[in-house]
Amino acid sequence: MKKAKLFGLGAVALASLLVLGACGGGNDSGTDSSGGGSGSADAEHSVAIVTDIGGVDDKSFNQSAWEGLQAWGKEHDISRGTGGYDYIQSNDASQYTTNIDSAVSNGFHTIFGVGYLLADPITQAADANPNTNFAIIDSVIEDKDNVVSVTFKDNEAAYLAGVAAAYTTKTDKLGFVGGEEGQVIDRFQAGFEKGVADAAKELGKDISVDVQYAASFGDPSKGKALAANMYDNGADIIYHASGGTGAGVFSEAKARNEKVPEAEKVWVIGVDSDQQDDGKYTDSEGTESNFTLTSTLKGVGTSVQDISTRALNDKFPGGEHLNYGLKDGGVSLTDGFLTDDVKTAVDAAEKRVADGEVKVPETPGK
Repeated sequence: MKKAKLFGLGAVALASLLVLGACGGGNDSGTDSSGGGSGSADAEHSVAIVTDIGGVDDKSFNQSAWEGLQAWGKEHDISRGTGGYDYIQSNDASQYTTNIDSAVSNGFHTIFGVGYLLADPITQAADANPNTNFAIIDSVIEDKDNVVSVTFKDNEAAYLAGVAAAYTTKTDKLGFVGGEEGQVIDRFQAGFEKGVADAAKELGKDISVDVQYAASFGDPSKGKALAANMYDNGADIIYHASGGTGAGVFSEAKARNEKVPEAEKVWVIGVDSDQQDDGKYTDSEGTESNFTLTSTLKGVGTSVQDISTRALNDKFPGGEHLNYGLKDGGVSLTDGFLTDDVKTAVDAAEKRVADGEVKVPETPGK
């Protein structure tokens, strides 16, 4: 377990060419061609990301991808805009194809589709533009030399979150809020439930998990309503894997916690990036505190940065499927506000997963 950083998915780790195998994407659609700094333009190696809904300020999946691309631009002194790097925001699923086409029309040579919902539009664009590089995050597109697929073993990080939640809960009632149902969020749910079950067995307790889906990665109001219901029913910790919808989960937790003393607060577990800042609040006694118990992390931004660098070096890994888990540092858990005893339990669980002693399922049990 690490604290608030991306886990080993640097250029050295990724450059080893490990051929292995979320959540939802602030500005309006369209690239910014005015440039973003004093860097240079390089059309032959330009990069764009097309977001899922939720925005590049979703404090989650899309934001991580955009931060990685910005870091790449800074590292290589490449300016933002056409001929350099940029993002195109999708505010609705109907914009995916149009936005990818726009990235192609603007001459971007490597184009990322951020999120599994963009898999079909990326596939179509790759067929129509064989000389353009494409990457799909959180899905797999096979048999295309101009597409690299990037996935993460989210279930393994979610397993650690489940262990942490089980060892922390006072009510023995937990919640899981998912965005849209499907293979990707299945991994989060399955891992979390398995972690809770294994930890509950160790503790000799009966701990339940209330699972609810918002049917959207960009509906904070639905996330808030789902969280309210879970907290009303006794859950004291909610893990969300719902992109921008998760903002509503945090909003509900904050509203409740501001009305009670520290000892009675409820918790949220963040996803994809460290969401500790979203948990800041002041309790009923005027004490500043935080309710983000921990966050599961995935190296989305670092993978975007590395693949963009490979493309810059004319070594784009087209046709490959890169999949990262606990063992190679692709996913992990922040220390957050876990107690020392809980950290010890999580570290032990992480070792069991990394050593292959525990196989974390990718689909929820029935």
